[in-house]
Amino acid sequence: MDEVEWMPRQPKAKDLRVGLISWAGSYLTFETYKNTVTATAKGLGRRQTWEILVSSKHDTQAVVRLRSLQGFYLLCEADGSLCYGRPRTSHHGCFLIHFHRSGKWTLQCIISGRYLESDGEDVFCTSRTLSAYHMWTPRPALHVHVILYSPLNHCYARADPTMGRVWVDTPVPCLKECGFLLHFQDGCYHLETSAHTFLSHLDGLVSQPSTQTAFHMQVRPGGFVALSDGEGGMLYPQGARLLLSLGSDPHGGEEWLILQHCPTWVSLRSKTQKFLSVVYDVEVCAASEHITPMSLFQFECDNKSPTLQLRSANGCYLAQRRHRMVMADGHKLEAETFFRMHWNCGRIFLQSPSGCFLGIAANGLLVASATIPGPNEEFGIQLANRPFLALRGRYGYVGTSSQHNLLQCNMDQPDCIYLLPCRQGIYHFQAQGGSFWSITPFGSFRPWGKFALNFSIELQGSNLLTVLAPNGFYMRSDRSGTLLADSRDITKECVWEF
Repeated sequence: MDEVEWMPRQPKAKDLRVGLISWAGSYLTFETYKNTVTATAKGLGRRQTWEILVSSKHDTQAVVRLRSLQGFYLLCEADGSLCYGRPRTSHHGCFLIHFHRSGKWTLQCIISGRYLESDGEDVFCTSRTLSAYHMWTPRPALHVHVILYSPLNHCYARADPTMGRVWVDTPVPCLKECGFLLHFQDGCYHLETSAHTFLSHLDGLVSQPSTQTAFHMQVRPGGFVALSDGEGGMLYPQGARLLLSLGSDPHGGEEWLILQHCPTWVSLRSKTQKFLSVVYDVEVCAASEHITPMSLFQFECDNKSPTLQLRSANGCYLAQRRHRMVMADGHKLEAETFFRMHWNCGRIFLQSPSGCFLGIAANGLLVASATIPGPNEEFGIQLANRPFLALRGRYGYVGTSSQHNLLQCNMDQPDCIYLLPCRQGIYHFQAQGGSFWSITPFGSFRPWGKFALNFSIELQGSNLLTVLAPNGFYMRSDRSGTLLADSRDITKECVWEF
């Protein structure tokens, strides 16, 4: 397999999103009802998230427009005031971003030549003389569970808990060790592994975050980041084994990594408890009692459509072929690679483009033959590279707060929810201290229960899911900040990014 093909050639829209932090520590904010922009918010939410639309780019600068998630552009008017709306001319709303060595950005209005600045509350463009008030710190707005890709080496970073190191040596990011949690604290970033250790300046993995695990980040549009210790050392792959460590002499852009949301990999089990696996390069059968790399499939799904694509570790997609056979030899744009999902209490039926349901033939091969699904067409599905969840809803992450005894859904940073599978599609949710999630009679949650409860997870998109709680209702985010399970139907507040 050509490893380069695994990496998308064009960045996704969510990879171009950032929050912009002023000198005062507040975020550039889209004010929905005031037709204006401020810098008063202290956290990164939907109204503080901006898509960076690049029209031209060079090493140290780029011409861009900033668009809110609501679809409106940041516009600078002739009097220096800022508003949002639609550009009236080809240059209206265009800014020249200067990338500074400190990692900060300045945004200069193309038309007036004035810089975007804040007084700690209001935002305006009135000065052509650069000062500290014009400096903005970009913070990537993608979900905190990420993977790191080296475009120069065509490989992903992988934590090695046995050696206590991070290597950039994995062409296909299907392992849980390829996922990292990116924590933002006091203007710096901490990289936490799936085993909950932290990458330190001394190249090793340590158990607790500290000043030795804090990295400064330079951000470029398109998901490119470079991490440093703030004292001249840059983080990049080194040596024959490509150890990710600090050095002072990167060559040819070695220090630039592409930051992406951690993909979802799943395993599928037949009614005989055998895992679907790719054998002989392209055949798919249910024959293995143990998970191997060829039993893992990347779950790719547009949440606007109930269709699914499953990508094997060989780089190809499952596709329906002649004689109703399903083979792992499809390409992304082929119609035969799209399967319709039907969920049933955490288990899944897959319907092929021909209308037939996927099932297991007598010889163990995967075929599309049944017009009415039965037990032979029902598959257990389990998250393969996610030992825990970090859930983000419409108002923030799910986590605990010292000010509340109930779980909240408006946090700036998530608490990890450890997944204890009890049967296919059903999980116990365990809190970070080892206790279990409990549910109150009002549908709210506490993280210190003594007994494990059953939660059903249904995947709704490539990185989206819904949770059916033990009380029979869907879990949702509430504007008040309290996490609730009281929805009979799946609404926007019931869909979680993970």
